[in-house]
Amino acid sequence: MRPTRIEPPTSWLADDTHFLLSHSSRRVDLKMKKMDSTKSLLIKSEQLLRIEDHDFAMRPGFGGSAIPVGIDVQVESIDSISEVNMDFTMTLYLRHYWQDDRLAFPSSSNKSRTFDSRLVKKIWVPDVFFVHSKRSFIHDTTTENIMLRVYPDGNILYSVRITVTALCSMDFSSFPLDTQNCSLELESYAYNENDLMLYWKNGNDSLRTEEIVLSQFFVEDFQPSFGLAFYSSTGSYNRLYINFILRRHIFFFMLQTYFPTMLMVMLSWVSFWIDRRAVPARVSLGITTVLTMSTIITGVSASMPQVSYVKAVDIYLWASFLFVFLSVIEYATVNYFTTVEEMKRLRRAKMPSSFNTTQAMAFDGCYHDNDIDLTPFSEVSSPPNTERNTQTRNSTVSAPTEGTRLRRKHPLIENLSFIMSNSYMIDSYSRVIFPLAYLLFNIIYWSLYA
Repeated sequence: MRPTRIEPPTSWLADDTHFLLSHSSRRVDLKMKKMDSTKSLLIKSEQLLRIEDHDFAMRPGFGGSAIPVGIDVQVESIDSISEVNMDFTMTLYLRHYWQDDRLAFPSSSNKSRTFDSRLVKKIWVPDVFFVHSKRSFIHDTTTENIMLRVYPDGNILYSVRITVTALCSMDFSSFPLDTQNCSLELESYAYNENDLMLYWKNGNDSLRTEEIVLSQFFVEDFQPSFGLAFYSSTGSYNRLYINFILRRHIFFFMLQTYFPTMLMVMLSWVSFWIDRRAVPARVSLGITTVLTMSTIITGVSASMPQVSYVKAVDIYLWASFLFVFLSVIEYATVNYFTTVEEMKRLRRAKMPSSFNTTQAMAFDGCYHDNDIDLTPFSEVSSPPNTERNTQTRNSTVSAPTEGTRLRRKHPLIENLSFIMSNSYMIDSYSRVIFPLAYLLFNIIYWSLYA
């Protein structure tokens, strides 16, 4: 006989299943609570700092003396410097130090608590801004680069990583041999000196920099300073300055501007050694150097702001352009004098054979006292019966009196006439005068600006 199997009631199975599911869900909830404590920790921190118990729209110690806020800056980099826009871009760590008794909390270990930007929005922080700032932003990769550290006694450290583009009033009168003084200015926007006092926390040691390497500038000095800014409508405000000196590297401009300009000027001197009758060669060389100098001047001007005063590079470029231009004018003068000389020789070749030397020189206009023999001509023997004709001839060829003597020309006119008749000497003189004059100009220029 087979044993009979007794089946449990259906209600018992349902109750057991419900019990197992509820028990397992409780275990999962407890496990998740242990794993995710962020929410509970944030609530505990806000309760610990009693954020909901105070009005953080008001500054600490409202109605009393000004709250001191120390500033500490670490310059990470100078990203760019623009001469055209007259500004610079800097990335820095800006740290604020102040005390807010409302955020003091009890701690047995006396350890600080560190928070991110989420808690910063719920408490009071100094409203420091950058004067003369064009653009600025707080870095937000991968999250906002903001750190808030609260100590048990209420001291607070607030640090942000900022990139700011600010104005720098530059003086280009000595460009590119210049030194620029720039500054980044910090100031409270809403609180004047009666409510907030900005100061460098550690004096001159409050400004720290890493090794900064720039392509066109050498950073000579970083120096903090402070002052007071007065506004007629709102009062006086504490202002902090980050001063730094930039000295420009000249080697880049030597390669891009000065050396090419010197070569163009020296290239224009080559025409002094080319034959004066080679018109196409000398004219093309002169025009090429002039156009090249114009291109260099245009390129330098395009990369500079449109200032109303003369820069050092302008003086050098335009003086060099003048030397190149004068070399073209020199050949124009040589060519003109050569043409005049050849025309005179052509006229001499067509003169009648009855002209003697004295007449030819007088006709040409290039005679001198030493070239003309003013002694009386020797008498020509005549027959005895022609005494009357002899007397007449003697009276004709007699020595000229003092009133009829030819006058000596002015020395300047004599020299000019000599140069015109010997135009090749202009090239000879130019081979010496032009290099010496340009050398003298360079000595004066570099001694003034270097």
